[in-house]
Amino acid sequence: MTPHANGNLDAVVDAHGRALRYLRVSVTDRCNLRCRYCMPPQGIQMLQHEDIITYEEIASVARAAASIGVTSVRITGGEPLVRRGVVQLVEMLRGVPGLTDLSMTTNATLLAPAAESLARAGLNRVNISLDSLDPAQYAAITGGGDLRAALDGLEAALAAGLTPVKVNAVMLGGRDDNELRRWMEPFVKLAHRLPVHIRFIELMPVGGMTAGVVCGGAAIEAMRAFGAEPANDFVTGAGPARYFRLDGALGSLGLIAAMSDPFCDRCNRLRLSARGRVRSCLFAPPALDLMPLLRPRADVAAIARALSKCWRAKPSSRARPASDAADASMCQIGG
Repeated sequence: MTPHANGNLDAVVDAHGRALRYLRVSVTDRCNLRCRYCMPPQGIQMLQHEDIITYEEIASVARAAASIGVTSVRITGGEPLVRRGVVQLVEMLRGVPGLTDLSMTTNATLLAPAAESLARAGLNRVNISLDSLDPAQYAAITGGGDLRAALDGLEAALAAGLTPVKVNAVMLGGRDDNELRRWMEPFVKLAHRLPVHIRFIELMPVGGMTAGVVCGGAAIEAMRAFGAEPANDFVTGAGPARYFRLDGALGSLGLIAAMSDPFCDRCNRLRLSARGRVRSCLFAPPALDLMPLLRPRADVAAIARALSKCWRAKPSSRARPASDAADASMCQIGG
């Protein structure tokens, strides 16, 4: 690998020509909500404190990843803001040479008091998981969550400049076309009113969680019924969303159709779980345990070699949904 003019290294490339550019880091398996497609009904066995990757260890993995071409890191959970000191982690990651994009996925219910501090620490932007704009429906999906708290977090993100703010809305099954449009309508109004980018997401059956799948084709028809037109250059980012423009709107609509229109050929990411395990594919078991290379002292060069090897062995397309006992649900893998 050779350096670019800006000092970044060319990314390591797998056997199928895909370059590694993106690392998603789960900092905790805990969450203050219990979304039914993410947290199993019976709950999970929470990690003990000593089994969770430390912030210093995460920074070591980030340095290793940046040395082989990763430029974008996303902090996830569980809910990352339930773990203390996340602002300090952001500061640590901002100091890693080669990282140019630092983002977070959050349910935003704890974001309002933290948004300005996160922005000052160097966080660029947030994705907000928000599956309904009806308070009762939101509470039912999230196990009692407060929609007002999430919306306060969204507005605080905009005020703090954590932009573009993207809203991830999972399309749960059981809706006919009319119900789908009624569910979408408040999101369309939100995109008209605020500069937020709504991405409707097909449910991915990870860890045995199934609640029906609304196909991306139905979502596109519903968006077009609201006057949305394709605009793939409207929003930039590291993800696979297709975007749609709404005439006169401050924001946009989008679609992530991971099930009906897989984007495996364009995948550029590895996932690091809160217990230090690496997945090269969301639907595959962990391919690498980094803890032996992190403790008692991190070996950044060895971690870089291990990540390179893991990436080069990445499957060409997704396997069946993972069902391994450890790190099997979305809250354990990292959203």
